[in-house]
Amino acid sequence: MIPLEQRSEIISMYNEAKSSGARQHAICQIIGLNPKTIQRWNKTNELTGDGRTSRVFVPLNKITEEERQKVISLCNSSEFCEMTPNQIVPILAERNIYIVSERTMYRILSEEKQLAHRQKSRPKTERNKPRELCASGPGQVLTWDITYLKTTVLGVFFYLYLFVDIFSRKIVGWQIHHRECSQLAADIVMDIAKVEGYVDGQVDVHSDNGSPMKGAAIHATFHYLGITPSYSRPSVSNDNPYSESLFKTLKYCPYYPDQPFDDICEARQWMVKFADWYNNQHRHSGIKYVTPSQRHEGLDIGILAVRRQTYEQAKEHNPARWSGQVRNWERETEVLLNPAKKKGIDVEVPMNLVA
Repeated sequence: MIPLEQRSEIISMYNEAKSSGARQHAICQIIGLNPKTIQRWNKTNELTGDGRTSRVFVPLNKITEEERQKVISLCNSSEFCEMTPNQIVPILAERNIYIVSERTMYRILSEEKQLAHRQKSRPKTERNKPRELCASGPGQVLTWDITYLKTTVLGVFFYLYLFVDIFSRKIVGWQIHHRECSQLAADIVMDIAKVEGYVDGQVDVHSDNGSPMKGAAIHATFHYLGITPSYSRPSVSNDNPYSESLFKTLKYCPYYPDQPFDDICEARQWMVKFADWYNNQHRHSGIKYVTPSQRHEGLDIGILAVRRQTYEQAKEHNPARWSGQVRNWERETEVLLNPAKKKGIDVEVPMNLVA
């Protein structure tokens, strides 16, 4: 679509070239327009603009201003002021009244800035995704949670407090108690800090939103140790995937007892064996099938280098068996928790969380 000003300029140049003896076909070829377009523009004495830009399209199904005001008055009436359009429209239909559809009623209320919480109940709270945490080495980001352990008494459980380092996937601390308590979790954090030697500002600790996670005792401990807390959104398990994955491994491993625990001492004895197996024998799929302890201590660098050399030698010895590159044994140098989505780039959710 060519604006009116540009049309006038083109016609002026065309007429000037034509009066100088130039041929119409040559002029139109230089201008880049079809000769019929120039002829159509010259049909009338007065040059007009493109009609497509000035056309006002009015949909046949557009509601009238009277109907619009009727919808607004109806939604604000004492009878319907606390109802949603999904409730109002069916009630009107029972009375042989139809004004607009639910979708149109929602749109009108939105345009009038009346599409808000209209009831006495508490409005929904917007929850933002937790900030991204990045661990480039052990002792930087921990996650923790509490899970139930069944007992032989119906309705009675033991509570397993479990802390894991997301970089190495190592269990760095755990305890089993009869109850959930912020003070008990704070004691575990103190023990972990002493064993691992954390310094002020070194560690971020992520957890769910339960009362033990946000209690005064553990908050005071975090402040004393210089630990930065981070919390998941309510009812969103994906915000704490490393702890959830570890709990699944714990309860579905071959060594988990078939029967509930008789007493807390039995549960603690079993957990000692599991933590030793998980940290020192379990080949974790998310860290290239080394053990959490090997990665925590940096031993996985040499192990992965040997594997890479083995594969390269195998390919050199029999290249016909390899159609591409050898298996990737590169060490993962960074581990992200709740990675942020970059604008304009599709971020694939990492699938290496399986414990």
